[in-house]
Amino acid sequence: MMDVLTRIEGKVGFLSLNRPSAIHALTLDMVHIMTEALLGWRDNPAVDAIIIDHAEGRGFCSGGDIAFLRNSALNDGGVSGRKFFHDEYQLDHLLFTYPKPVIAFMDGITMGGGVGISQPATFRVATENTRFAMPETGIGLFPDVGGGWYLSRLPGRVGAFLALTGARLDGAECFEIGLATHYLPASTLAEAKADIAADPARADAILASYADAPPTARIAANVEQIDRLFASDRYEDILAALAAEGSDWSAKELATLRTKSPQTCKVALRQLHDSLACPDFAANMEMEYRIASRVLTRPDFAEGVRAVIVDKDNAPQWAPATPEGVTDDLIEGIFAPLPSNEEWKPL
Repeated sequence: MMDVLTRIEGKVGFLSLNRPSAIHALTLDMVHIMTEALLGWRDNPAVDAIIIDHAEGRGFCSGGDIAFLRNSALNDGGVSGRKFFHDEYQLDHLLFTYPKPVIAFMDGITMGGGVGISQPATFRVATENTRFAMPETGIGLFPDVGGGWYLSRLPGRVGAFLALTGARLDGAECFEIGLATHYLPASTLAEAKADIAADPARADAILASYADAPPTARIAANVEQIDRLFASDRYEDILAALAAEGSDWSAKELATLRTKSPQTCKVALRQLHDSLACPDFAANMEMEYRIASRVLTRPDFAEGVRAVIVDKDNAPQWAPATPEGVTDDLIEGIFAPLPSNEEWKPL
């Protein structure tokens, strides 16, 4: 069985993720299948729009193939891992610049690589099942797949908060802060997709006709303190602000940050800051590929995956172990240009 099911239904090209045993985590083969289909449909007059969804199971897409990436870091010097990032980022950029409307149904777990293929979409549908997160600081990676672009452009400091803490948002919260354009009951998705397939020009109106009023978004109550306590682009300042606040909420978030890779947290803050100066999405992805090429083979990634996913002891030994140990020179090296023949380029 193919890990991505591609078909044309009505006037819509469907990309349905079909790897339920891994919550549809993206492999390099899946990236290539989607890219090939999108390139084929781009100039096909029979296809007026694209729908990205999942065929079965409890999540839309849980991320990238983390076990594959760790194996690359440990056994081939990151060569195959860099290839994965390179081609995955080309897919993300292709979706971002696609000339036809793309509708992504973020029904269930939507994390990491799942964010990369849903956030470029013209319309992003959340449901009561949506669980959205960029949890990379917990495994020593970084919020990639365009995370620098999307998170830095959210209201206030919500993006920095999500990047650092890996907080999980439900569908109502995604709709509240703009990560989703529509909130639909999961029970209506099949009908909505069928209607869009019949008349993709009306996709926005069709989604609106099925939309439900979401419940109160929990994050709305915390926006003021997020904007205030996560205001700095200097990680040590954020930790100090949370410690000084002394509230139950700040103590909980501080405890969360203490479990994260200090290197990744500093990378994420620099990434979001620099993304705002990027002239376009391609420049953002070039930056993120530079970061990925370096972070993949630094100690924190293999160690973070070991602690969280392989051994599940949740006791990673980060190196450097403290924010103060992550020097400006280390960060500069992670963000430095690659040799010209190794830089990322869009399709």
